[in-house]
Amino acid sequence: MTPQAPTPVAKAAAPGRHDVLVRGAGAVGLAAALALARQGLRVALLGSLQAPSAPDIRAYALNRASVRLLEGLRVWEAIAQASRTPVHEMRIEGDDGTSALEFSAWKSALAELAWIVDAAALEAALRQAARFAPHLEVVDTAVPASLTLLAEGRDSATRAALGARMQRHAFGHHAIAARLATTRAHAGVARQWFRAPDVLALLPMDTPQHDHAYALVWSVPEARAGELLALPDAAFEAELAQATGGAAGGLGLLGARAGWPLWAGRAEPLFGHGWLLVGDAAHVVHPLAGQGLNLGFADVASLAQVLAEREPWREPGDPRLLARHARERAADTLAMMAVTGMLLHLFAHPSPWVRQLRNRGLGWVNRLAPMKQALTRAALGR
Repeated sequence: MTPQAPTPVAKAAAPGRHDVLVRGAGAVGLAAALALARQGLRVALLGSLQAPSAPDIRAYALNRASVRLLEGLRVWEAIAQASRTPVHEMRIEGDDGTSALEFSAWKSALAELAWIVDAAALEAALRQAARFAPHLEVVDTAVPASLTLLAEGRDSATRAALGARMQRHAFGHHAIAARLATTRAHAGVARQWFRAPDVLALLPMDTPQHDHAYALVWSVPEARAGELLALPDAAFEAELAQATGGAAGGLGLLGARAGWPLWAGRAEPLFGHGWLLVGDAAHVVHPLAGQGLNLGFADVASLAQVLAEREPWREPGDPRLLARHARERAADTLAMMAVTGMLLHLFAHPSPWVRQLRNRGLGWVNRLAPMKQALTRAALGR
């Protein structure tokens, strides 16, 4: 769902009071502020529009639903083409050297399966749009509002104060992220290796400086992550070569590596009178499916739809409206959390018979066209 076109607000905020206060100026918070301001709601954004001083090496995998949201906000075209790379094919490999699951945009009659977007470029485009958005005010302290939207990320400082608790399930894994140059053109192919006990993904990620590069996301056990992050660059590149078997060509680091612990969780409750959690403040999933930001953007689209269709007498913070949004989002969010958790445990299991089963499973699914089409539709957010 995409945000509705601006519509008259039936019940205006009282003088000195905003309709919505968005706490958090990351990608989800900025998108929410823009989407709701486009409806004519008076929105306050609590957060800085200054670019972070530290370099951001993250990359986002955006599905078609997320791209539609950004198009509706007039943000997508503001992202430089060199910072967004289409994925035309996806290849998922097991750990026996022969089993694989392949997805093709061409075979699915699609222009692309997904887009890999530079995180810094996306957030810069969102910040620029926020600077010029009507009905949107950037504030440096909380202001009264009918609805307070918490988009502060997975470590939200405000969540507990509102009585919500994030039940965390630790995977015992850390993510390692980096940018990589390659000696072989990626041709728009995303690659992923499910191996015991790690999951490695190479996402085609062109940059203004490099026509052919990858964004690395490598989920490894905690102890192993510490070892890999401490290695000299050449030794780390040798580990990558062994893990990928040279399938993506020679890989070389383009800068620093980063790492962080991986866990999943869902906050309870998700809303209360006059407040709502969205994005990673509401739910956190393992990055192996690349769906974290897509879930957050789907939260934004759902809330924008609910508020655009609300009864004239209801204020944005009415719990009945927030309950409608929560019901709309519950199934997709819980399903994604279950699938990513199940996949990680399945492919991290050391048992030889489980290893054989999962590798055969990749081959079975690859031969079942209807199942592959269903998986493609789910990943695209269609």
